[in-house]
Amino acid sequence: MTVIFDPSAFLSTCSGRPGVYRMFDADARLLYVGKAKNLKKRLASYFRKAGLAPKTAALVGRIAQVETTITANETEALLLEQTLIKEWRPPYNILLRDDKSYPYVYLSDAEFPRLSIHRGAKKGKGRYFGPYPSAGAIRESLSLLQKTFLVRQCEDSFYKNRTRPCLQYQIKRCKAPCVGLVEPAEYAQDIRHSVMFLEGRSNQLTDELSASMEKAAMNLEFETAAQLRDQVGLLRRVQDQQSMEGGNGDVDVVAAFINPGGACVHLISVRGGRVLGSKNFFPQVGIEEEVAEVMSAFLAQYYLTSSERDLPSELIVNVVHEDFDALVAAIDSLRGRELTISHRVRGTRARWQQLAVTNAESALGARLANRQHVAARFEALAEVLNLDEPPQRLECYDISHSSGEATVASCVVFGPEGPIKADYRRYNIEGVTAGDDYAAMHQALTRRFSKIKDGEGKLPDVLLVDGGKGQLNMARDVLDELAVPDLILLGVAKGTTRKAGFETLYLNDVSNEFTLKGDSPALHLIQQIRDEAHRFAITGHRARRGKTRRTSTLEGVAGVGPKRRRELLKHFGGLQELGRASVEEIAKAPGISKKLAESIYATLHSE
Repeated sequence: MTVIFDPSAFLSTCSGRPGVYRMFDADARLLYVGKAKNLKKRLASYFRKAGLAPKTAALVGRIAQVETTITANETEALLLEQTLIKEWRPPYNILLRDDKSYPYVYLSDAEFPRLSIHRGAKKGKGRYFGPYPSAGAIRESLSLLQKTFLVRQCEDSFYKNRTRPCLQYQIKRCKAPCVGLVEPAEYAQDIRHSVMFLEGRSNQLTDELSASMEKAAMNLEFETAAQLRDQVGLLRRVQDQQSMEGGNGDVDVVAAFINPGGACVHLISVRGGRVLGSKNFFPQVGIEEEVAEVMSAFLAQYYLTSSERDLPSELIVNVVHEDFDALVAAIDSLRGRELTISHRVRGTRARWQQLAVTNAESALGARLANRQHVAARFEALAEVLNLDEPPQRLECYDISHSSGEATVASCVVFGPEGPIKADYRRYNIEGVTAGDDYAAMHQALTRRFSKIKDGEGKLPDVLLVDGGKGQLNMARDVLDELAVPDLILLGVAKGTTRKAGFETLYLNDVSNEFTLKGDSPALHLIQQIRDEAHRFAITGHRARRGKTRRTSTLEGVAGVGPKRRRELLKHFGGLQELGRASVEEIAKAPGISKKLAESIYATLHSE
């Protein structure tokens, strides 16, 4: 006999104290684990008659039993919740795939030490640097060190059995200590410089190398000076690429991003003011569909479920959650470390935050754009448009300009396997009133479909136009003027809220207006191709606007005389490296103010 779960009877006996609750189905399988400051109030929210999200309603429909465990406070509830999630991995919880071990850079203890990636117990003699967020981040650091200081990275078994230098020596990635082609003192100096870099003392290191370069040049040791110049150039380039140095703090920057197709959390690790690397996580999203819920679940699992996990002194996040205070208290209780969670940040930290958000959004977009997802979305679109079979070619058009300047129209093309980038096109719009998007769209579509009338190109199955009724009517007028055979027209307007997921769609005619649910795969495809057309148009517009920009010589920089030119070249190791530097990096050079650095950068990157 099947026992039907009675939520009213259960709630009448439920405690209002903090604790953890576990939900089971009819086969006693654990569905979901949650915590609450007030168990009765939290559980009652699941059994209200209306207002539940679809995934929550699906969970509630399967509940046959609920068990609770009362705890002394919310902190203990959070710790118990994470223990149960890690052990049982319930299907409706947000689940983080844990890598179990974290990579380090290992410097062996020997006459000629080796640099390598290390995971697991630290049993070997030597030094360990890290942990790093991913093996890829370590490989980038090791590659730089190999090019800059030529420290060996080969296995000891390979090193001990060499009778002649290997290929790494030939391509100038190693000094061949295996066959005695480098003195121990010189190799020890390279190791010391490598350690300075791994410890985050890159500014001190570049200053030391710059001084050595100048000294070698004064002594007419031009080959040595050139080698040092190249080392300084490589290090300066890395510092500029990171553009993250803002002190000596240990910070993790965490950004969560979701859309109806999934979730991504991007983490950037900064230690000693230097970026160690970044990593994308794609947690399995359960019933929680809000960004704040995903962020809270990720932070709890990432920092509470492993004692090996390196803890920063500060977390910078892109969204806040009411459980953050309990999380900080739980970390202090479990690991004895104080942690600050920041959301409203400025300056360098704000740039870190925005970079993490951008990476999370981009990574999720790339993940959802794979062939399997796209094919499924094409089938869903065919169903929405009442087509007998999925369309094979979609084209979408968008317009981009800056107050009417350098107007560019874009055309992007998608097929069942994804973007067909070889068929992308841009149109430089001329001879229209500045800011007249309708006229710009008319010109772009006329140029595109005139070629089809002449027998060039392929006719799309569905033509999407980013805009509302006006743009759709403009597209219809062009097709009628050119007598193009009937094809499906789809206008995509942002809707009254102007938020993703609430678009208003127009099929063939402005009178045929409709919307799709926010979790519709067909809508996801429309959003994806619309956003790609927008990106492609903006990229073309910016390229057109800056087409005439060229890098000038340093001698053409106003306000920089021979002495400052000499100091700049010595600081960066050459004009090429100066050309790569950002305003912030130029301002770090001796005698260069922020205002002068901006002037130098603008002149170097202008006509």
